[in-house]
Amino acid sequence: MTLNETAVNGVFEIEPKVFGDNRGWFYESYSKEKFEKLGITADFVQDNRSFSAQKGTLRGLHCQTNPKAQAKLITCLKGAILDVAVDIRKGSPTYMKWVAVELNEDNKKMLYIPKGCLHGFVTLTDNVEVTYKVDEYYSPENDRSVCFCDPEIGVEWGIESPVLSEKDKNAPLLKDSDVEFYF
Repeated sequence: MTLNETAVNGVFEIEPKVFGDNRGWFYESYSKEKFEKLGITADFVQDNRSFSAQKGTLRGLHCQTNPKAQAKLITCLKGAILDVAVDIRKGSPTYMKWVAVELNEDNKKMLYIPKGCLHGFVTLTDNVEVTYKVDEYYSPENDRSVCFCDPEIGVEWGIESPVLSEKDKNAPLLKDSDVEFYF
């Protein structure tokens, strides 16, 4: 596996070593031992999977507040997404910076997002399947959304009219939310 730093402190693009032959391919998508050697020590406890039927579906920006904040490892199994992480940890050298990485079924890249970052993605194709590992169980009382088009954050999604859930349509700006993390 290759670990690539991004413009956001603690967010890493991970490229697995893929072994292919005439039958197809194989790769290790997660090895606790190998991830720890790369410096990622999250203790993942839950796997989640989502399906988005329509190109232009936007999910985000999401996080869970403390004490149930989550680190995430995102993989796109089918189709393609633009995966986004936003550093909202006050005191971080990359506070309010964001990074976007294309994850797709062909490049097999993963994105590791630490606690204290918002996460979201927009589908670049129809029929997209995404899986992600988290290091804390889902907690409805700690689940938060922040407006995907918050001008203070300024994520460039590359889409004019995304398909959104009611939760994401009604998400507050970061300054109006109770989401607060420290580096």
